[in-house]
Amino acid sequence: MSKTILRALAGETLPTPPIWMMRQAGRYLPEYRATRAQAGDFLSLCYNPELAAEVTLQPIRRYGFDAAILFADILLLPQALGADLWFVTGEGPRLSTVTTQADFDRLGRGEMIHETLSPIYETVRILKGALPSETTLIGFAGAPWTVATYMIAGRGTPDQGPAHALKAENRPLFKALIDRLTESTVDYLSCQIEAGAEVVKLFDSWAGSLKGQDFDDFCLAPAKRIIAELKARHPDTPIIAFPREAGERYIGFAKATGADCVAIDNSVSPEWAASHVQVDGCVQGNLASRHMVTGGQPLVDETRHVVEAFRGGPHIFNLGHGITPDADPDNVQLMIDTVREG
Repeated sequence: MSKTILRALAGETLPTPPIWMMRQAGRYLPEYRATRAQAGDFLSLCYNPELAAEVTLQPIRRYGFDAAILFADILLLPQALGADLWFVTGEGPRLSTVTTQADFDRLGRGEMIHETLSPIYETVRILKGALPSETTLIGFAGAPWTVATYMIAGRGTPDQGPAHALKAENRPLFKALIDRLTESTVDYLSCQIEAGAEVVKLFDSWAGSLKGQDFDDFCLAPAKRIIAELKARHPDTPIIAFPREAGERYIGFAKATGADCVAIDNSVSPEWAASHVQVDGCVQGNLASRHMVTGGQPLVDETRHVVEAFRGGPHIFNLGHGITPDADPDNVQLMIDTVREG
């Protein structure tokens, strides 16, 4: 096994951590903006395999990251289940809502998702043939709780309030939605793996708003089920879990879910994560994405700080969240050079 990310995911401590970046194909890159304009809009870009593959490859050509992550969106799955999805310029996604049993009953399941998502699998196949031999291809999906928060509210919300309200008011309906998303996510990621994804990542961007038993029931348990079912189908495919802002609940998450790696945000220190999370295996993270905007010596210092803190175990260098559209491409190069200079 020569690919550095696969080695880290297998538990190997490497002298230089492999590196990739969440949202590395994105609006901070002029070449991305040009391709997106060519596609017409964001969803058209997601569903055009040639153009989606192109924007996935752009940061690999520019920076030589150790991994490419499939260009797609976590809300394509609810669309494939029958939700209406559109994007409002400057505001983000909008979906038809699921707040009643009748709404839920209109959702599809099983095989029907693959008709809508087949262009995504084609993008994976194109990338499998186009990426450099040393570059790992990562597929992904949103975790059920995070996807459900958008489906219930019809949009992103600051506190996931509508999802918490439905969870409190109609727990059977809420659990049914989580279960439907869990089974569909298994099928979606399994098809990505069959198309050529070598690693898959589960993004639970709003995990931090789940507390106590709700965290166990709606973050941890679905992740455990998804990982177990994927491992049964694809035992050799590593899985990264990202329960963002889980705080203390990062501790033991890998063991509890079967994840090969836990990605961590920058609300916890690298030293804390090394002593509490990396003891169980590979950790991914966790430079604050603001450094991609501000750059300079603080970027260099903090990058070295993260590398040094995780030097004693398996580590994949990444940001604590996705790179933002206002980031400077030169700062990305500075970060990579700092990581690789050892």
